[in-house]
Amino acid sequence: MTNQELQVLVEEVSLASFGRPFRHQAVFNGRLKTTGGRYHLQDHHLDFNPSLFAQVSTEVRRGIIVHELCHYHLHLTSRGYRHQDRDFKELLAATKGLRYAPRIAQATPLWHYRCNECGQEYQRKRRLNTQKYRCGRCRGELIFIKKG
Repeated sequence: MTNQELQVLVEEVSLASFGRPFRHQAVFNGRLKTTGGRYHLQDHHLDFNPSLFAQVSTEVRRGIIVHELCHYHLHLTSRGYRHQDRDFKELLAATKGLRYAPRIAQATPLWHYRCNECGQEYQRKRRLNTQKYRCGRCRGELIFIKKG
C-alpha cells in the first residue's frame, strides 16, 4: 500500500464511520515499531506503521484507522481526545475501533554458537566475541554456527 492509497482509505473510513471529512495528511512512518498509528496535535496529520499494516487483515487496518480518526475528530471539535477521556472511549466503542494495536512477533536475528567440547548451544541477540567468552557449562571454546 502506498501513501496515496492510505490517504484515500483514511478519507473513506472517515466519511463512512464519522460522517465527517478527513482534511489533513495520512502517511506511513517506518520508525513506528510498537504502535499502529499516531495522531499529531500540532498539524493534525496521521502516521501509520507500515510493517504492521502489511501483516494484518483489512478489518484490523480499519480498526487502527478508526482509532486514530477518533483522536483526530475529537481534538478538532474540542472534546476529550485522550485515551482516558470518556468522549474518546464512547466514540471508539460506537465506531468499533481498536483500543490497542495487535502484537506482531518481531523477527530478531539470533546469533547461534556451540561449545566445541560439550556441544551446548547458545542463541544470542547480540554477537559474541568468541575469543573472550567461553561455555558456561564446561569452559570450552565457543564456535560461531550461523546468524538468523
